[in-house]
Amino acid sequence: MQKIQLTSSYEEYNSLNELPAEYKSLMLEAHDAAKTAYAPYSVFHVGAAVLLANGKIIKGSNQENAAYPSGLCAERVAVFASSVQYPGVKIKAIAVTAMPGNMEVPVMASPCGACRQVMVEYEHLYHQDIKFIMYGSVNKIIVLDSIKALLPFSFNSDQLSGK
Repeated sequence: MQKIQLTSSYEEYNSLNELPAEYKSLMLEAHDAAKTAYAPYSVFHVGAAVLLANGKIIKGSNQENAAYPSGLCAERVAVFASSVQYPGVKIKAIAVTAMPGNMEVPVMASPCGACRQVMVEYEHLYHQDIKFIMYGSVNKIIVLDSIKALLPFSFNSDQLSGK
């Protein structure tokens, strides 16, 4: 038996103003998207913004439903919408933030397992890492170089084909 340790690295910023302009703009779009969430049950408003290789930004917010689990998370709303609106255009970055009770104070919103799997699928599809940016309380911002940092043992089409 051999014990192996996984490690992940990330960048941490103390304010939106420290972020590169492109990512600051993306995060502001995610913050704006959170205001459109339909979250009457959790009262946890999440916004996501996807930056595409063509420079377009697609936004999404969580959409809940009384018939659980019929709702959808902000990350999947934004990623799926970007794929439909701009098929074949690679995703460069995804920004996410959340506001409990639709307050203006953001909290750290780490994506759920289903969202991690969907986002890592797009990395695999396009053979390209996707930057992932999370904005939390007290202006703390985490930037990951790849979704794989959130889901190191992801399932993908290689396993289905026996590769």
